[in-house]
Amino acid sequence: MSPADFRCIAVSMPEAFESSHMAHPDFRVGGKIFATLGYPDKDHGMVVLPPEEQTRLVQTYPKVFSRAKGAWGLRGCT
Repeated sequence: MSPADFRCIAVSMPEAFESSHMAHPDFRVGGKIFATLGYPDKDHGMVVLPPEEQTRLVQTYPKVFSRAKGAWGLRGCT
């Protein structure tokens, strides 16, 4: 997936808008970040998932999804 594809999907979510945080484009609904481009590096993006969904995706597609390090990963950052 390209950054343009990621951005297109993110802003297609109801009420989503693009913003910026710590020099990275991010995507928000209700003022809360649900996705970020360029994290943890320029070749990746991050999405916040419910813990059960995060576990399922990480186990099913380990080459595509991984938990973010530390407490952020425990809170759904994938």
